[in-house]
Amino acid sequence: MSDRKPAGQFFDAAIGLLQRVRDEEADAVEAAGTLIADTVAADGRLFAFGAGHSSLAAQDLVYRAGGLALMNLLAVPGTVGVDVMPATLGSALERVDGLASAVLDAGPTRAGDLLVVISLSGRNALPVEMAMHARALGLKVIGVTSVAYASETESRHTSGTYLKDHCDVVLDSKIAIGDAELTLDTIPAPFAPASTVVTTALLQAVMATAAGALADRGIEPPLLRSGNVDGGLDWNSRVFERYADRIFYRR
Repeated sequence: MSDRKPAGQFFDAAIGLLQRVRDEEADAVEAAGTLIADTVAADGRLFAFGAGHSSLAAQDLVYRAGGLALMNLLAVPGTVGVDVMPATLGSALERVDGLASAVLDAGPTRAGDLLVVISLSGRNALPVEMAMHARALGLKVIGVTSVAYASETESRHTSGTYLKDHCDVVLDSKIAIGDAELTLDTIPAPFAPASTVVTTALLQAVMATAAGALADRGIEPPLLRSGNVDGGLDWNSRVFERYADRIFYRR
């Protein structure tokens, strides 16, 4: 490490990763945003899934001021966050075969919808099966993952494949194996994860692309406004009413 303090080093690392995904994933971001716009224009519904800390980026897309009102969280009980006790149960559930298919078969998704699947490693059974089964059901799938894991780790899915292998569009977060950007001689483990920062930024870039693509087609993007600005709640109420059949977090 350099002479800079850890905080500054982390900011530098995060900024460097953001610059990489901005430059290297531009085509994928454009493709993902276009695919979302296509789905919205065709009356499809939007869903996002992530397990553990990957769920943070999924939740950031849902019921979000400045975001698309049609994005819904596809939740798998016990895997959405660290509120489950013990927290390690969520990690264990990510390795359970059949769980994703059961959730999709019982849930609100249908052919013509779109699912964003977020998994840093992309190696566990849950995200791999989620993408595979979603496509089998006729959904489009956008995957957000670190492609490096596929070359440096073994898949935990029975197929031996990774999330990246079952997506219509893949967004590579460029996060290094282990998700820790800093090391220090006096600390025995690497520290300072940046995957949430980068993954969230990637997905918000995709949402911005989708909004612009819809506007280019003469379609008003179904955006939400902050409820903490004057008129925001009334605006959102009108959006909720217009798209009631495609919004599931208000039911």
